[in-house]
Amino acid sequence: MNKDQKNEVIELLKDKFNQYNNFYVTNTESLTVEQVGKLRRICFDKKVEMKVAKNTLIKKALESIDSTRFSGVYESLNGVTALLFSENAKEPAMIITSFRKDANTEKPILKAAFIDGDVFEGNDQLKTLTTLKSKQDLIGEIIGLLQSPAKNVISGLNAGAKLAGLIKALEDRAAN
Repeated sequence: MNKDQKNEVIELLKDKFNQYNNFYVTNTESLTVEQVGKLRRICFDKKVEMKVAKNTLIKKALESIDSTRFSGVYESLNGVTALLFSENAKEPAMIITSFRKDANTEKPILKAAFIDGDVFEGNDQLKTLTTLKSKQDLIGEIIGLLQSPAKNVISGLNAGAKLAGLIKALEDRAAN
């Protein structure tokens, strides 16, 4: 690769890092060409972008954006590296988990994940990442929790009105 090609790759990576708040750093070493192709298709179907690049170019792209923000990711840049970019923080973890299960393999290995400014290092974090809730899920839960007391009050008021009607009917029957 000449210098112009390297700069082109760095710029492409910078664009991806700026575009997405979430990315995964994985090791796809020892996967066959067929397995990598299948992984790419799964990623494409799930709207996850997969990019393979040299570790030094990835590091240069990250450093040129913000060297301290991404510092937790630098240690994971070794060996064969494939990056998975996604809007949904949980989706790449789900893809890796299901791919491993279907292919009956331990690869790809999660080296690190950068999720909204937080770094998750190591393959042991994969299970944690599969349980992450999206921003929309959390907002929905909060709205549900806020609506619950209001619904209880309204149903209580409605029940009170029904109870008052029942008492009035009993009084009227007793009077007759």
